[in-house]
Amino acid sequence: MNTPATLKYTKSDEWFDASSGAMGLTDYAQSQLSDIVFVEILVDVGDTVETGSPIASVESVKASAEIYASAGGKVTAVNKDLSNKPETLNSDPYGAGWMVKIEGGQTSDVMDAAAYETYCAGRTH
Repeated sequence: MNTPATLKYTKSDEWFDASSGAMGLTDYAQSQLSDIVFVEILVDVGDTVETGSPIASVESVKASAEIYASAGGKVTAVNKDLSNKPETLNSDPYGAGWMVKIEGGQTSDVMDAAAYETYCAGRTH
């Protein structure tokens, strides 16, 4: 499991990069979903999102899932490439697989990488 130390993580398996405002789906989550075949970003530039509100929907060969905002703020960018290349989430969830970027970055109930790894290790699927 890839868990960059510079990011913050939620119990619902999203990540947040406070330095860039980027957020998306964790490596752990994409590995549980398996091959992601569809991504729909549910917010647009200029929207204001609250922590925990839906920002995207993904579908894999195994399941579908909503992706929630790991931080609140104003949406400054949306990764429109993901709808054409949803498999990017499987290969690069923390790089080219970012979903939205925000300014403001109000977070609550996030974990550092070590706490998230411990949390994931204790889960059963």
